[in-house]
Amino acid sequence: MTSPRAGRPHMPGYGIATGQEGILPWEWAQKRLENTRNYFVVSSRPDGRPHVMPVWALWLDGLLWFSTARTSTKARNLLANPQISVAVEHGDEAVILEGTAIVEEDHDVLEPVWAAYKAKYEWDVTGESMFFVTPRLVFAFIESSEQFAATATRWRFL
Repeated sequence: MTSPRAGRPHMPGYGIATGQEGILPWEWAQKRLENTRNYFVVSSRPDGRPHVMPVWALWLDGLLWFSTARTSTKARNLLANPQISVAVEHGDEAVILEGTAIVEEDHDVLEPVWAAYKAKYEWDVTGESMFFVTPRLVFAFIESSEQFAATATRWRFL
């Protein structure tokens, strides 16, 4: 995967720095995406109301993978509207991903994902379909009064 293009998020009124100094490296965000245990998935209900739920997930080869029952609210929402936001559990070193969620059912594709999921969580999801999220944008910042404005970073995926 090629590194996404880094820049500043559009956040009027927050005093976000305009230059490149302080921008977080992509590796900083990837480390948090890889090492987080709990992720918060945001999907949209048919009437537009948001639905937020924690999930276990994996950051693997530039995609975020998670498992959920096809009958769950989040799965039904994503099957109807695949637009998704995902946040890591630690808000002091925030990483928020926006993208598209797609169901994968091909066992050949899923074998390494299942193995990595089992290694991370000691939970076997072998045989289950999984969603993968292709990122469009990723936002990150360090939430402290001294660092927020300087570290606020947005990556765009081409």
